[in-house]
Amino acid sequence: MESASQPRQPRFAVQRGFTFSFYMTTAVIVSFFPLYFQSIGYSTVQIGLLYSIGPMIGIVSNLFWGVVSDKLSTVRKILIGILAGQFLLALLLFHTSHFGLLMLLMAVFFFFQSPTSSLNDSLTLLSISGTNKSYASFRVWGSTGFAFASLAFGLLLKQQGSGLTVFLCLGSIGLSFLLSFFLTDAGSGARKKPELRGMIQVIGSRPFLLFLLTVIVVSIAHRFNDGFLALFLQRIGADPSLVGWSWMVSAVSEIPTFFLLSKYGHRYKELPLLAVCGVVYFIRFALMSRVDNPLWVIAIQAMHSISFGIFFFTAVRYIQNVVPDEYRSTGQAVFAVCWSGIAGLISGTLGGWLFRDFGPHMMYGVGACLSLLAVAGFLLLHYCQRKA
Repeated sequence: MESASQPRQPRFAVQRGFTFSFYMTTAVIVSFFPLYFQSIGYSTVQIGLLYSIGPMIGIVSNLFWGVVSDKLSTVRKILIGILAGQFLLALLLFHTSHFGLLMLLMAVFFFFQSPTSSLNDSLTLLSISGTNKSYASFRVWGSTGFAFASLAFGLLLKQQGSGLTVFLCLGSIGLSFLLSFFLTDAGSGARKKPELRGMIQVIGSRPFLLFLLTVIVVSIAHRFNDGFLALFLQRIGADPSLVGWSWMVSAVSEIPTFFLLSKYGHRYKELPLLAVCGVVYFIRFALMSRVDNPLWVIAIQAMHSISFGIFFFTAVRYIQNVVPDEYRSTGQAVFAVCWSGIAGLISGTLGGWLFRDFGPHMMYGVGACLSLLAVAGFLLLHYCQRKA
């Protein structure tokens, strides 16, 4: 008979289903929330303000929930709590017409929504620790969920109108909430209790800080494209439907990459592989700085499979190797703060200025230069670690 204190075996099928479902929610927020807000009368400036809250709140919320998760040695219960918060806030969001109140509700919504990805990554890494499972074999379900929602939900909204966004959002959050009850905190019983001094030593070490700084540099370039791709396509005369296709190509291109990484990714050292991703980012954005044909833009988006697909997987694996299990959620949260929060704020401000005063081609040119700077950072860190 098993000991009562022995942790339950992780349910990998549930973990994959949960990853699929919450990335469906991400697709709704990224792709269809702006259209919904536009349909009820908000201007592009107001919609921009609503979305600017996310990166700012994410900086605080990712760290807060990551530290709480490590302190309580549970990811599952935190996920249940923040998903309940998301559902309640989404209900209020869709029944609010006053813009000031909507801004406040969006801020609270992002407080619960922003850390979902990093917490799920943390739970996945803890669940597969000591097994032959690969992180990529789980993350691919996120890309599949995002691609599915982008296509299927887009077709539904085209037929039924933006009002259906309410039900798609609440339905996907509700599905994630139900699945979260069947997740397991695998390995939590064997984890050491985190100590503040040890956390600072790990997170605040010089190599890890250099790694995070380099991540911010490449993420600024990455988020130039995330934030201004639709405007760029509009500037060069693209049909609005091409914007949806460009996001679809990006999401689908990740899927074969994650399958390959799940089988062969462990054969390659993380930092040189990240440098290769930086080179691909450079080529991708250098090409974007030269093209004026929307179809070429969509073709270039397929490079997302190598640049982001390999980069994100490899960065998570690097953190897995340098951050102990007892600080797993905090480590993933700090990465999310750098990748999404800090870089999101900088890219929005810098990218907006470059786009407005110098044009989108110059913005992508700066993104290409930042990608080369990131290549140098990863290679320098690799060189320093080899000498150590």
